[in-house]
Amino acid sequence: MVQSLDRLKETASQTAGPYVHIGLTPNFCDIPGVYPVDLGDTMVNDKTRGERIKVKMRVIDGADTPLKDALIEIWQADADGLHNSPSEMRGAADPNFTGWGRKPTDMTTGECVFETIKPGRVPFKDGRKMAPHLTVWIVARGINIGLHTRMYFSDEEKANDEDPVLARIEHRRRVPTLIAQRDGDTYTFDIHLQGEKETVFFDI
Repeated sequence: MVQSLDRLKETASQTAGPYVHIGLTPNFCDIPGVYPVDLGDTMVNDKTRGERIKVKMRVIDGADTPLKDALIEIWQADADGLHNSPSEMRGAADPNFTGWGRKPTDMTTGECVFETIKPGRVPFKDGRKMAPHLTVWIVARGINIGLHTRMYFSDEEKANDEDPVLARIEHRRRVPTLIAQRDGDTYTFDIHLQGEKETVFFDI
């Protein structure tokens, strides 16, 4: 006879895969008819203000191998440092910029590319200006809870030196794990899950 347990039990842990792409990016998975285009696929249009850039990202495991089934989301301010959000109280953000993007990593290369704009500086909670940055969220098979990090820009050295979040990182040799390198109009940002190059992740 099965014993009755009169207490709440912990829910079993779950990972984001293997169905995360089917649910969030069906067109990428060759499942048409759910959305005209996958949500978050396009962030800009021909009226968006600001410097157009591309951001190429990879998620790399502890064996230095790019994950080919990861999914990445980014949030960012517009060119004036305003967020496209109902909670933005400092002014009206660019209506032609979503401020949010979602991309799956390519099944061959493990890369994804966001076409966006260079964000403006946003104030920290104490009023100090943060450097231009993207907030990044990563999920994949084997990651029980989505990982949060930030991407800063290599050509914003002065702003990066003033950034109050970067200043809080105790081990200074890890700060470069948050800096994307620029080549032309493209920034490259590798997110390392483990190992000597492990990216700084934030508990938010």
